[in-house]
Amino acid sequence: MPEVTLSAGTLRYEDTAPGGDPGKPTLVLLHGVTIDSSVWSGVAADLGDDFRCVMPTLPLGAHRVPMRPDADLSLRGLALLVGEFIEALDLRDVTLALNDWGGAQLLLTEGAPDVVARIGRVVLVACEAFDNYPPGLPGRLLSVACRTPGGLALLMKGLRYRAVRRAPGGWGWMSRRPVPDAMMDAWFTPARVDPLIRRDLLAYALNLPDRAELLRYAERMRSFERPVLVVWAKEDRLMPRAHGARLAEVFPDARLVELEDTYTLIPLDQPHRLAALLRDFAGG
Repeated sequence: MPEVTLSAGTLRYEDTAPGGDPGKPTLVLLHGVTIDSSVWSGVAADLGDDFRCVMPTLPLGAHRVPMRPDADLSLRGLALLVGEFIEALDLRDVTLALNDWGGAQLLLTEGAPDVVARIGRVVLVACEAFDNYPPGLPGRLLSVACRTPGGLALLMKGLRYRAVRRAPGGWGWMSRRPVPDAMMDAWFTPARVDPLIRRDLLAYALNLPDRAELLRYAERMRSFERPVLVVWAKEDRLMPRAHGARLAEVFPDARLVELEDTYTLIPLDQPHRLAALLRDFAGG
C-alpha cells in the first residue's frame, strides 16, 4: 500500500490508477471513525478502469501508523489534512466523497483557496452534518468510552466479538447487512493493540467543536458553489433523514438521492447503486 508523509504523519492509501491518467476522472473516497478505506472496495471495483479512485485511511482509529504526538487531529485539523493529502498527490478536478465521517466538509470553506480549487465536485453519502457529531447512539457510546479512563481500550477489546459488533445501538446499526468479520477485524485491531492509535482517536474524539461552532461551519458551506450530490439512506439510524434534504438546501448547486435497503454504510450495503450514481455525477 502506498504512503505519503504529511504534516501530521504518514497516511497509507489505495490508488486504482497510481500516477494518474488525464483521461480518468479522479475520486477521493473518505471513510468514517474506526473504519478504513476498505469500506469503498466494492464501489471502486464497480467503477473499474474508468475512474481513478484514491482511498486514504485517515487517522480515525483504524489507521496502522500512529500520527506525530503534536498532530492536529481536531475536526478542522483532519479536514485540512485531507486537503494536504489531495495537494501532496497533486490531484485536480477531484470528486470528493464522504461517508459516515462528515468532517471533510470543513475543507470546502476552511481550506486554502488553491487547495479548494482542486475540488470540482462533492458527494455526501449518509455522513455527519450540522451538529450530529458524533452521530447517533453508536457515536455517543464511543464518546462515553473516550471520556472514561480505560474506556476506549475496553470498548475495542469488546469489539473482537461478533455479538458486540452487531449489538443494537452499536456498529450493527451502521449497515443493513453484517460486515464481513475479516473486514471488521482490520478496522478494530489497530486501536485494540496499539495505544498510540488509541491516543490519535482520543485526540479527535475529545476535541469536537460545540454545537454552536458546528452550526457555524455548516452555515458557511453555502459559499461552495460547485456541484454537490447528497446520497442518503431512508432507513438510516445514525444520520437523520432530514439532514439529507437540509444539506441539499445548503449548497447552491445540489441534488438529493435517497436509497432504500441500506443504513449508513451505503458503500457496503449498496455498492453497485452508489457506483452508478458516482459514475453519472463524476462524468465517467
